[in-house]
Amino acid sequence: MAKERMPDWLNSSLWSTTPSVDDRLHRFSLSPTTTTTTAAAAVSEPIVQPTVPVSPPAAASRPQYTVTSQKYEFRDPIDKNSNNNSNDNDQNASPSGVSPDDISRQAQLLAELSKKVVNFRELRRIASQGIPDGAGIRSTVWKLLLGYLPPDRLQWSSELAKKRSEYKQFKEELLMNPTEITRKLEKSAVDDHSKSESSGLLSRSQVTHGEHPLSLGESSIWNQFFQDTEIIEQIDRDVKRTHPDMQFFSGDLPLAKSNQDALKDILIVFAKLNPGIRYVQGMNEILAPLFYVFRNDPDEEMAAAAEADSFFCFVELLSGFRDHFCKQLDNSTVGIRSTISRLSQFLKEHDEELWRHLEITTKVNPQFYAFRWITLLLTQEFNFADSLHIWDTLLSDPEGPLETLLRVCCAMLILVRRRLLAGDFTSNLKLLQNYPSSNISHLLYVANKLRSQASN
Repeated sequence: MAKERMPDWLNSSLWSTTPSVDDRLHRFSLSPTTTTTTAAAAVSEPIVQPTVPVSPPAAASRPQYTVTSQKYEFRDPIDKNSNNNSNDNDQNASPSGVSPDDISRQAQLLAELSKKVVNFRELRRIASQGIPDGAGIRSTVWKLLLGYLPPDRLQWSSELAKKRSEYKQFKEELLMNPTEITRKLEKSAVDDHSKSESSGLLSRSQVTHGEHPLSLGESSIWNQFFQDTEIIEQIDRDVKRTHPDMQFFSGDLPLAKSNQDALKDILIVFAKLNPGIRYVQGMNEILAPLFYVFRNDPDEEMAAAAEADSFFCFVELLSGFRDHFCKQLDNSTVGIRSTISRLSQFLKEHDEELWRHLEITTKVNPQFYAFRWITLLLTQEFNFADSLHIWDTLLSDPEGPLETLLRVCCAMLILVRRRLLAGDFTSNLKLLQNYPSSNISHLLYVANKLRSQASN
């Protein structure tokens, strides 16, 4: 059988770039086990009037917008003196400062966000190239791209107020300890009966079977509470190990503890509202970028509502990937194995030589590396700043994040094709499970090139 000819564009010297040393974030082995979390006190989210991000003062690329030329750094909000998640190979910020392209793109995004009705097609086009850090642009753009904010700015205030009130109600209903629920039931019963009873408590005969702590009935609030304990403990463990090298998520300082509590509450509420999926290990890693971006909005009122905003955006983002977390669907046409097979087929179409070497010659099953890539949306393969850049592109795709995600995963394989073609099973598996540091802008360029190749 004649060997498929490699596409000419793959012969570029771009593929021979030697990857530099990678200062990687913490990794963990993802195992799709089911779990949820403990009840916490309800925290009221403020209802605020949303504001368009204000551009910082400096040189402007357009007369009506002033855009800063300072270096944008991903700093841990708690530790202002150290860049917590950048490394020597961070491609998002150059030593000399932000690039002219970033300055221009920031101005374009600010111009788009200031319109009465946001043009989603234009917003996606600009954001897909990467959203410059600063001025709270990413926070607002992500909310728009995820459908949390409508295109009409006049509706932002009412929509945010409604959603944040809804989340507050979820917390009050779902994070309440059964003891508190019983007290409410007792109070309600006392109000309904004669107020002459001095004790104010239900008699033994008035306590229903479902309200008794030892009840095993399916409708018993106590039985459900004890069933939730395992999931609650799993969420607590996972949240505590979310980006342990970032003081924003980890540590003993008050802000880190507060952020952990918010993540736990979001995941508990989600699990209780979605009994078919509940909580699956790794969901915390998908939630983390959303909460980080929203909590660091320079608008303090918007930042204060980050928990509620993150919850609804998390629900919307996960809606396109929820089948990947349902073990019963693993072997279905919408399950994770089907998606991994699509990646394999995608690689075969674009680079059959590499596909054949990986899967036929060295027998590297794509599930060995692609399972984590896909289920965690690449949050564990790159440093945190680079992950946010990749998500800008994922969320900007009108076809949905999954299509772009598969192209990016295929591009990741192509970028290290020479090392893979020269490697055996052990070296290739090690390389793909510990992906080397890369120029993210170049990676996304290759992914976009694959889209063009497919359309042609």
